[in-house]
Amino acid sequence: MSEISGIAIFRHPHSDEVTLVVQEEGTPAELFSCAELNGRSGFVIAPFEVKPEQPILLIRPDRREQLPLSALSDMSFDIPITNSIGATGATRTHYAIDFANEHAQLELGTFQKIVLARCVDEQRQTSQKPLDFFLRACELYPRLFIALVWTAKSGCWLTATPEILLKGEGTAWQTVALAGTMKLEGEQLRYDAPLKDVPITWTTKNIQEQRVVATYIAECLEQYASDFSEEGPSTVRAANLVHLRSDFSFTLPDNNHIGDLLLSLHPTPAVCGLPKKTAFDFIIRHEHTPRRYYSGFMGMLDPQAQTSLYVSLRCMNIEQDLCHLYAGGGLLKDSVEELEWQETEAKLDTMRRCIAIKNK
Repeated sequence: MSEISGIAIFRHPHSDEVTLVVQEEGTPAELFSCAELNGRSGFVIAPFEVKPEQPILLIRPDRREQLPLSALSDMSFDIPITNSIGATGATRTHYAIDFANEHAQLELGTFQKIVLARCVDEQRQTSQKPLDFFLRACELYPRLFIALVWTAKSGCWLTATPEILLKGEGTAWQTVALAGTMKLEGEQLRYDAPLKDVPITWTTKNIQEQRVVATYIAECLEQYASDFSEEGPSTVRAANLVHLRSDFSFTLPDNNHIGDLLLSLHPTPAVCGLPKKTAFDFIIRHEHTPRRYYSGFMGMLDPQAQTSLYVSLRCMNIEQDLCHLYAGGGLLKDSVEELEWQETEAKLDTMRRCIAIKNK
């Protein structure tokens, strides 16, 4: 493959095909507000916090190919990897401090909900290529959206996410409210979606957390959609975890202003909190590890055809010697620190399993 300036490889849930998007000339467009996505098309990688050194990036599809997943392993190309970011993971003590700070504000009523995220560093064997991680994720997680993305500005990121931010074409669109988390164990792991026979009892905390997210999304859609309907919540599976999900279907009279809707939706309470600006500002000031492109969003944006954008959850930043793995969880006033820590551990396992490629 000739020199590239941006590349994205992605697979939609339950698909045996991958899409390859390559920008061969120039550099990906750098945007500083979701509103700047109005009328544009390309593969988007957006951060949690937009700033000059961390912009929204739009990879222009100079080449776009659909390939069988099986054909990808035969392709000979390397994705550039650098160690220029300098991110480091947070310790157990750091997490406890962050939890205490956020929980105190919840008890004071500053937030209705806030999301606490963390990062851990895992060693990467030099023999392991980013494409190996992508193929492993596709093998392990058929229900999830899998994407491997590289630009010189963002570095290399892999995500395996269950959460749609915005999807649709023409006037017909959809989004989801995904919140609440429970780890499957023992006999529960034998069951497949829709999990109707799995004995799962959701806690009040999880039910409340999901309702907060669903209410916020409904309020956003009232501003842009001519009509919308909500179904759920239902229990859905993502790897060894289950979540509560509500599905929203709606009509957009004018899809040339998708960026404005994204500005309203992102970041959702599922990755930030409520009130949105208060929670966002607190996270930016107090979380030990900057989130960068974790809990942003990525995917194809094309107002004239099909748009599929996903929240960047269960993801990692791949560098030469390390992989920086990210995960988070929503906190309410009755959250318990040890239980929240265990939830993030379960979420981090999604990417840990991709790194632990079997040596044969």
